[in-house]
Amino acid sequence: MKYHVDVNDTAGTAVVTFDVNEGGKMVIRHVKFEGNTVFSSGELLKAIKTRPKGIRYIFSGGGKLNSDTVEGDVAAIKEKYLGSGYIDVNVLAPRIDRQDEKADITFVIQEGPQYHVGKVVYNGAKVFTIPEVTKNAKIKPGAVYSPQAVRSDVKVVQDLYGTRGYIDFQAGASTTPGPGNTIDVTFNLEEGAQSYVEHINITGNTRTKDKVIRREFPLDPGDIFNTVYVDAAKQRLMNTKYFSKVETYPADTLVPGRKDLNVIVEEQRTGSFNFGAGFSSIDKLLGFAEITQANFDLTRWPYFTGGGQKFRIRAQYGTERKDFIISLTEPYFMDREIAVGTDIFYREASFTSDVYSERHYGFDITGRKRLTQFITGRAEYRLEDIGIFNVDSSASDAIKNEEGSRLKSQISLGLTYDTRDSLFLTRKGERVDLTAYVAGGFLGGKEDIYGFDLEGSKYFSLPFDGILTINGEVATVSTWANGDEVPIWDRLYLGGANNLRGFKFRDSGPKDENGEAIGGNTLARLTVEYTFPIVDKVRGAVFYDVGFVNAGTYDFGTGNINDDFGIGVRLDLPIGPVRIDYGFPLRTDQFSSKNGQFNFNIGYQF
Repeated sequence: MKYHVDVNDTAGTAVVTFDVNEGGKMVIRHVKFEGNTVFSSGELLKAIKTRPKGIRYIFSGGGKLNSDTVEGDVAAIKEKYLGSGYIDVNVLAPRIDRQDEKADITFVIQEGPQYHVGKVVYNGAKVFTIPEVTKNAKIKPGAVYSPQAVRSDVKVVQDLYGTRGYIDFQAGASTTPGPGNTIDVTFNLEEGAQSYVEHINITGNTRTKDKVIRREFPLDPGDIFNTVYVDAAKQRLMNTKYFSKVETYPADTLVPGRKDLNVIVEEQRTGSFNFGAGFSSIDKLLGFAEITQANFDLTRWPYFTGGGQKFRIRAQYGTERKDFIISLTEPYFMDREIAVGTDIFYREASFTSDVYSERHYGFDITGRKRLTQFITGRAEYRLEDIGIFNVDSSASDAIKNEEGSRLKSQISLGLTYDTRDSLFLTRKGERVDLTAYVAGGFLGGKEDIYGFDLEGSKYFSLPFDGILTINGEVATVSTWANGDEVPIWDRLYLGGANNLRGFKFRDSGPKDENGEAIGGNTLARLTVEYTFPIVDKVRGAVFYDVGFVNAGTYDFGTGNINDDFGIGVRLDLPIGPVRIDYGFPLRTDQFSSKNGQFNFNIGYQF
């Protein structure tokens, strides 16, 4: 940077002009580490945000030199060492070697020795015994010392006292050097007095009804002031997306041992209008428009907000399908923790077959209830008119006989067991879903069928962030009462992006003399899939799918097995998780293609 001064002697002033040469943007070529023996360079690179330029980090914004980010990375590296007991660690100012518009960044680390916990002392515990206080403690004699673990143990003790209403409880920790590379830790507790709830006061909600907020708090006046419940309720309120801010705090009252719980919320916009277009290997090209209100109130005209209900209108129009749906859900029906919803729908699809189109319209009413922490029960009644139309003249008699429409009246019951750690990219846990249904008979309508579907998934977290998924399903459908045959739209099919990915949609199973899928009454399938990280936000996949569809009810014979193997990628994009697979069929029937199939879908897993 250069400057020059122009002096005006007459006016007694001067003008200073700075000439700035900005240069080009610096691009990070390499990120290096020196002095690290405890952690590999790869492990340290994962702990920081600075990344070299390259396709591997294209989705994480790598390659740009930012001084603020580099300074934050110094703290991140130090925090990683502290968490493993290296209390004397020192991370020097990074060395930046510039060459033209490229830069190499080197983090220099002085690790020091590892420290362990020596003596642990708790002072001031009277309400709980020492074994109760230390039950879930991480800081124990002989353990690796970590400041994060000390803070975690303080929070554990605070929560323990908070469950009993000791909201004035105070806890702190002090450390002193011990013999050798050990650190003694002393926890000092000030218990205070136990408190009960006097009133729950809510402010800031101009649209949302008090009861929508109050029902998230499992506390009533007179209950023990449980701070853990309060923190959980605060998080649930934030998860509703009704509020941009939720604050809670206790307030003194004139009644000894009683405190008010004050809740302050800041509301945010909860309605939206979205439109766009998409593509999948099944639906092909599709456009949509959608209006949603997450905090809907059917009784509050003309604003229709503040009741905590979920409302949605969605219209889709594409080359292979047309959909229109109006949906309303009340998550606390009759002020009980039972979700009740209804859908009014119209669906028209031509992707189900090359020789006919299919139409559904009607409504359903669904109730859901959480039975335990991991189990949810549901019940549904559905009334719909289902029809086959636009039947091609070349279609077989088996399909032509299905032309026309029938009224279907159905009740279904279901149970879901779900312990997954994430809905989008599950690394561990399981999900099992059982559905049983019956239509016709005493329910009326023109279809008399019943059936069940059982699907389960198990997820295993493997080294190097690998994920093994095992997914299976069995299902059957049959007739009862006056039913003589299961209609073609209620039969079972395999093939496509969500099961046998080496086959076309519905291409595995019984077919007519023209090779057109007509489905069967019994289905079983299994998928084994392994995914692994490639670069940030991109995972690779290898999979094997196997299954069969048999014409008979409860026919689990394995004579008609089809299977495939394949590879794929999983992308975590702003529009959502995207799954791209290519499957190669192994065992096929005479009508199925022996060539591989490309599948594109939104959603990571089964």
